[in-house]
Amino acid sequence: MTDTVQEHQVLNPATEEVIATVPAATPAEVGAAVVRAAAAQAVWAAAAPGDRARILRQFAAAVDSHLEELAQLEVREAGHPVGNARWEAGNARDLLDYAAGGVERLCGSQIPVAGGLNVTFHEPLGVVAVIAPWNFPLPIAAWGSAPALAAGNAVILKPAETTPLTALRLAAIGLEAGLPEDLFQVLPGAGPVTGNALVEHPGVAKVVFTGSTAVGKQIMARCAASLKRVTLELGGKSPNIVFADADIERAAAAAPGSFLDNSGQDCCARTRILVQRGVYDRFMELLEPAVKAFTVGDPADPSTQMGPLISAVHLERVRSFVPEDAPAAIRGDTPAGKGFWYPATVLTPGTDDSPVTREEIFGPVAVVLPFEDEDEAVRLANATRYGLSGSIWTRDVGRAVRVSRAVAAGNLSVNSHSSVRYWTPFGGFGESGIGRELGPGALAAFTETKNVFIDTEESK
Repeated sequence: MTDTVQEHQVLNPATEEVIATVPAATPAEVGAAVVRAAAAQAVWAAAAPGDRARILRQFAAAVDSHLEELAQLEVREAGHPVGNARWEAGNARDLLDYAAGGVERLCGSQIPVAGGLNVTFHEPLGVVAVIAPWNFPLPIAAWGSAPALAAGNAVILKPAETTPLTALRLAAIGLEAGLPEDLFQVLPGAGPVTGNALVEHPGVAKVVFTGSTAVGKQIMARCAASLKRVTLELGGKSPNIVFADADIERAAAAAPGSFLDNSGQDCCARTRILVQRGVYDRFMELLEPAVKAFTVGDPADPSTQMGPLISAVHLERVRSFVPEDAPAAIRGDTPAGKGFWYPATVLTPGTDDSPVTREEIFGPVAVVLPFEDEDEAVRLANATRYGLSGSIWTRDVGRAVRVSRAVAAGNLSVNSHSSVRYWTPFGGFGESGIGRELGPGALAAFTETKNVFIDTEESK
């Protein structure tokens, strides 16, 4: 570790222009922030639940009033199409509002016992570190921060080095809306420096991390040293299973969005398309025009559906899996000029044992594999160390239920590609993560359960 102050340039990935220079927090600054957060948390936890809920609702309303500003920041720093960015800002707002509704409903229980009264309480953990990724910087920052604050904790948010601007603005908006000073802090910086300082600080009670499986394992190992609580949302290689009895036209039309949204930089992307052999050729005929119709271009243009990759480094990583001149069943176009562009690409590798079928590429690349029957579909779907999401296309309700139970993934959709709703739980099996975010249990995940027995027997 070093306390030398460093700065990081934030680039617009569509133009490669520098849009901001942000100082990185040093380990010493992390330590000071944790001390301040702990002091703020003690006051926040002691406040009446109704007061905490009111302030969080004010925060949600303030985000709503700054929605377009936040969306435009997301467009510029992450290269997201503006329509997506507006949805993402709205998701952060809605999650704050949803979490506020849970503050006064975070109830313990009364358990019948002989000779007394037994009750439980949900006690806040203290200081929570939220380490957010660059692929969805604004909504995922809210996924961890909103329920943690609602449960009575303080939050220190470390955004990705490439996308710190929305996080910094979110914290400023929270302060303007009435959040106590130091309760919600943002510390930009590199993962190996700022992130590690947070993970290893004894004053941090829980770490919430979204990112790669490799880094998630390192964080979990560091948290184990002090038995820190941890929630990890990691990688994915999700299947999109299309049975012969499905609405093939609808399945093919929906498939591009399932792996091209956010330029494929989505842990839930359905990058393994499994198609029953009897309809394989027809599906491929329909898929090609659907992929080529997906609009790639200026993220600020409302008609754009897919923007650039996040950085030059990430572009080279995607190219390492699939060079742009590699044989492909389908390949889209990209804009000329600057920007970290990679074309929509569909491969038909023939077998399921190549890197493109097993590894998370995190780009606009999908593979299509045929299968014979339900058993083979499930086998192929589960032939991965990941288990985050997936889709099943069929008109047979019984098959939909059977395959949903058999596929080892945390979030499945039938005849759709939906993965995330803030009011339902989200998380993965296997190396896709540990724990769940969002949904009715989101606040409880940031608490410890305390059991209290009160003896009511008369003294003798």
